[in-house]
Amino acid sequence: MSNTASPRLDAEALTSKERGQWEMVGRRFFRHRAAVVSLVIFLLIVLFAYLGPFLWKWDYKIHSEIPSWAAPSLEHPFGTDKAGRDMLGAMMQATKQSLNVSLVVAIGSTVLGALYGAVAGFYRGWVDSVMMRFLDIMFVIPFLVITGAIAGAIDSSVRWYHMAFILAIFGWTSIARAVRAEVLSLREKEFIEAARSAGGSDWHIIVKHLIPNTMSVIIVSVTLQIAFAILSETTLSFLGLGIQSPDTSLGLLIEAAGASAFNEHWYLFYIPGLMIILIALTINFIGDGLRDAMDPRQTMVRR
Repeated sequence: MSNTASPRLDAEALTSKERGQWEMVGRRFFRHRAAVVSLVIFLLIVLFAYLGPFLWKWDYKIHSEIPSWAAPSLEHPFGTDKAGRDMLGAMMQATKQSLNVSLVVAIGSTVLGALYGAVAGFYRGWVDSVMMRFLDIMFVIPFLVITGAIAGAIDSSVRWYHMAFILAIFGWTSIARAVRAEVLSLREKEFIEAARSAGGSDWHIIVKHLIPNTMSVIIVSVTLQIAFAILSETTLSFLGLGIQSPDTSLGLLIEAAGASAFNEHWYLFYIPGLMIILIALTINFIGDGLRDAMDPRQTMVRR
């Protein structure tokens, strides 16, 4: 009876301990004022992008009844462009598509980079050497050049999912290097030796023990990848190598504004630009808060 109950009690105790650790992480995060304010702002941006189109009467398409080059007003708070599009509706759709790209890139590149770095750090030796040399080659390739070239080779107009896939394929290298460095220090710990002694396979140790213990590095990398994807997509779309019409994005709105943005039609450039800066800043502050919450030593070092 006691032998049967003991493993159950141990599992319950472990679950309670893990729950307590996550509660501490949550408390530390919500003490980080900049991160909390940034999280609120970012959630408002998400609501603006995904729920806004259902509440606003104009979508991002061209309407004959909308005047061209209208300045911001109550009817069109963000003004209209040359083609007669309501810029508030266009901003909602563009923000949504840019967020779609950034979230897919963050998840895809993080999964790929974390697995790649964990395998390299775990096996070391010739496996690590070969994988790191390949990583060095990936670092040498100019990122914007290769992603822009691949996007330009797509026969049809580039949609947001094309851009997300291309950026994810080439955006995982920094995550792989960070996870590898963390795994190299973890692989000699006692709990890894215990897992080996218990008969755990290499894959089981990597997925169940090493990667979860690099979560602080991975979570920070996810937030940085979101900001990286937003800025990369904006740059490529502005250069005409990213998302193309009939789809839209924040970078495409800036590119479409053209030279007129620096004259009387300033709102066509500065409103999308402000949204890009706001997303990048809030994500970086959220990443700082998560890093400090999951690894309090970072806060102590800065102090």
